[in-house]
Amino acid sequence: MIAIFILIIHSIETLAYAVRLSGARVKLLASALSLFNVMVMVSRLANMMQQPFTGSLVDTAPKENTLVFVENQYRIIIGAASLGTLIGMLLLPTFVAIFSRAIIHLAEERGSIPALVKKGFTFEYMKRGIKHIRMPSFSYLKGIGLRDIPIKLFIINILITSIYTIGVLSALYAALLVPERATTAVMASGLINGVATILLIIFIDPKISILADDVINKRGSYLDLKRASVMMMTSRFLGTILAQVLFIPGAHYIAWFAKFIA
Repeated sequence: MIAIFILIIHSIETLAYAVRLSGARVKLLASALSLFNVMVMVSRLANMMQQPFTGSLVDTAPKENTLVFVENQYRIIIGAASLGTLIGMLLLPTFVAIFSRAIIHLAEERGSIPALVKKGFTFEYMKRGIKHIRMPSFSYLKGIGLRDIPIKLFIINILITSIYTIGVLSALYAALLVPERATTAVMASGLINGVATILLIIFIDPKISILADDVINKRGSYLDLKRASVMMMTSRFLGTILAQVLFIPGAHYIAWFAKFIA
């Protein structure tokens, strides 16, 4: 159940990179971001729901081999993050097609989300939506090459994603390493994820937003924006893989930090 929550969260957050593609495609970027906030709320709700269950794995862990048990459980959760990111990448063509239509309908409904949802769940519109399903294929990546990848931005996003993925999990594991500072260690997760979010906002989001604005203002190409979106999704997936490597070292660092400030 926890893994399903994590999978949903990372799928939606991965598709966040595709929102600007849809907005630029129909030249309604602000409406696209507004509509996507609804999906973000679902993601945040799933995140809040899974956190108590994730913490309960520590509380209910067996007395023997506790560290090994919790580590194995948390590595499965990190694996679910990778799977969710991969699913988000595979859904990119379908998401862009369906979300583009949803943005147009939102404009027709004058920004009414309830009216859009009511219309979207009618048989007629669900039937139309099926027609927009796109099977992932390599042809979608036509024109995108390794030479187009900005290495610095690519690496930064890998690191930020890995930190964000293990923030809470490493903090909970650190609580087992230093039980006398357990509360301090757990509370450190907020600081870690907060720093990762700030870095994401400073280094990543502005770059993609400028590309989307350039497409709408006819100063850039849609291919450049698609190339950047695919690149960021790929680096996000690699970040979840790196999270497996950084999970235990991150927990030891949080344990050290908890003892240091106390």
